[in-house]
Amino acid sequence: MADEVKATNITWHHADVVRADREKQNGHKAVVLWFTGLSGSGKSTLAHAVENALFDRGCRTYVLDGDNIRHGLNKNLGFSPADREENIRRIGEVSKLFCDAGVIALTAFISPYRADRDKAREISADSFIEIYVKCALDVCEQRDPKGLYVKARAGLIPEFTGISAPYEEPENAELVIDTGVDSLEESAAKVLAYLEGRGVFLSA
Repeated sequence: MADEVKATNITWHHADVVRADREKQNGHKAVVLWFTGLSGSGKSTLAHAVENALFDRGCRTYVLDGDNIRHGLNKNLGFSPADREENIRRIGEVSKLFCDAGVIALTAFISPYRADRDKAREISADSFIEIYVKCALDVCEQRDPKGLYVKARAGLIPEFTGISAPYEEPENAELVIDTGVDSLEESAAKVLAYLEGRGVFLSA
């Protein structure tokens, strides 16, 4: 079970430098920007565009990308519901660590199940910002930047989200951005405006 604690004789060590100290030094609050949506919706593209804008403002940032993470931390996981759950659990925990380090963590994962995203939200609590990168399936298929939909339609990729596996749309996302309507610049601007309104950027 993912939540089972198997380690024994462990004690949490409290640090002298805490998150608030790092946030003050960085000039911004630490949050988790959780980009979720279908393959081809533009999650990674938008996450990196937002990161570029934040970096230009002097913010401490890092993008946790679904494919990149599966080359390392989660390389032992497949795409079954159980493996997807564990994939998101690990990323939720890593995102929390980035927050504790005072960093704005941007995650770009399909994360198709509401329950898994809700657990990630629980881990980071008020620091969690769910951004639904909404895009019609036919538009995602037209884009198909990795050629995955063609393979999925041909039966070459089992358990592919939107084709042979479900995607559960967020019901209460902080932001919904339709990349089939808004340009990349408009989409990134909406995220930055939300962060501004939320008080993420601290005054000097």
